[in-house]
Amino acid sequence: MKDLNKISTPALYQQVASRLRLRIYSQELKPGDAIDELALAEEYGISRTPMREALKVLHAEGLVNLEPRRGCTVTELTKKDLNELFPTMALLEGRCAFEAVKKAKDSDLKKIEELHAKLEKCAAQENIEKYFELNCDFHELVQRLSGNNWLERITNDLRKFLKLMRGRQLHLPGRLQESLAEHRMLVAAFQNRNPAAAEKVMHDHLMNQLAALNEYDELKKG
Repeated sequence: MKDLNKISTPALYQQVASRLRLRIYSQELKPGDAIDELALAEEYGISRTPMREALKVLHAEGLVNLEPRRGCTVTELTKKDLNELFPTMALLEGRCAFEAVKKAKDSDLKKIEELHAKLEKCAAQENIEKYFELNCDFHELVQRLSGNNWLERITNDLRKFLKLMRGRQLHLPGRLQESLAEHRMLVAAFQNRNPAAAEKVMHDHLMNQLAALNEYDELKKG
């Protein structure tokens, strides 16, 4: 008789989906890139069936596009997508910050301060890649501290699309230090136990990211 209490390992296609998701977030597979199912299946030493199932999972998440007879590509967000996504995230993350400040314990505030200290160090070293990774950790921590499961669920669903940009706006001259300054204001709002200030700072932080991203993309075109 099957032991219903036994914890099973993830199905093969789920493991493959997890690996591909990481490759997309790291931009080893870049937005717009075609995904060669056969080559990846051979690389992982699996049949095409679990590979196809994994791609269906990523398609459901919005990270890849599957088109009949045209194959699979990594999702590439348009300017319109970004101009709609960032204001939505600004509202959601602003609310996360508001609720997080109201509920944060002293131990939570210490975690915020410790993570911010790491951001300070990365900015001083101009290590954009590491700063981006820690920045994601910081935002996810604020989100968890909000203690709102519904808010966390919808924010998580949309955050994966922001990760597709890999923080490219941070390459705009001066943006790294601007981002750090915004984080300092957010930490101060936590320290002062000011939910309204935290909400505004976080909202503006996301909108400033959008402005920097649009400016950076225009510079790249020129």
